[in-house]
Amino acid sequence: MPKKTRILAVAGLALVAVLAVGAWWLNRAPELPAGLLAVNGRVEGDRTLISTKYPGRLSEVLVGEGDTVRAGDVLARLSSEEVDARKAALDAKVMQAEAALSRARAQAAQAERDARRFEALLAQGSVERMRAEQMRLMATHAHEAVTQARAQLQEAQAGAREVDSMQAELTLKAPTAGVVLSRLREPGEVLAGGGSVFELVDLDKLHLKVYVPEREIGRVARGQAARLWIDALPDAPFDAKVSQIAARAEFTPKEVQTADERVKLVYAVKLNVAANPGHRLTPGVPADAVIRIDSATPWQKPRW
Repeated sequence: MPKKTRILAVAGLALVAVLAVGAWWLNRAPELPAGLLAVNGRVEGDRTLISTKYPGRLSEVLVGEGDTVRAGDVLARLSSEEVDARKAALDAKVMQAEAALSRARAQAAQAERDARRFEALLAQGSVERMRAEQMRLMATHAHEAVTQARAQLQEAQAGAREVDSMQAELTLKAPTAGVVLSRLREPGEVLAGGGSVFELVDLDKLHLKVYVPEREIGRVARGQAARLWIDALPDAPFDAKVSQIAARAEFTPKEVQTADERVKLVYAVKLNVAANPGHRLTPGVPADAVIRIDSATPWQKPRW
């Protein structure tokens, strides 16, 4: 290639490079003002383990991972032969106690009528005082028997209510609205008391965990307002607030892509989401956020 041609080619390439740099400079994302701090992370939530209070066999599972549930929704049911047997025994005991109380009341009513009749006869002089007193004593004992029978019935009913409560606890319900993050057991498995079946995240208590560089952490304080954006809703930011700042610095977590970023010291900061209308925000979604350092600075959406 002639020397002149090579010079022209190099000059052309240089011009292209200059034009590319110029285009990047003109179209680069504008920096945020000093009163705003751009951060990013993934949406997380307060997790709750749904566990069985009593041992039993997991007989029915009604939801799976990723399902959205409302507060009070039935998630699973367990069965327990031991609880069923105890329930049957106590129901029978209640029936027996009810029958015993009914008999005691009838006997007490009859004894009271007899006592009053003998008291009337005593007033007429038709019976001896001792006989009338014996009938009153029998009536008193009959009333005491009613009291004892009532106490036995109440005891049996209390036992039955306790078993009813145990049976109710074998039906696992969602304590709050949320998303099932994981299903830990399968139908047919036998669980001990306290065995976990689901992990649930509350969609009304979400937060964004971000990492602020060591050089910037001094500007961040609890209570500062923040906003976050997700790709699916670019024009609908979610209000948030700085709720927690780590006391110690750490190296940037390993999920950060570049090696040079992972060796930098950062502080974990938690941004609590104020509200999640329609539960459009879900755990695991990446989000960009801005922390407003200066309350007078207008909001701007971050660009990376």
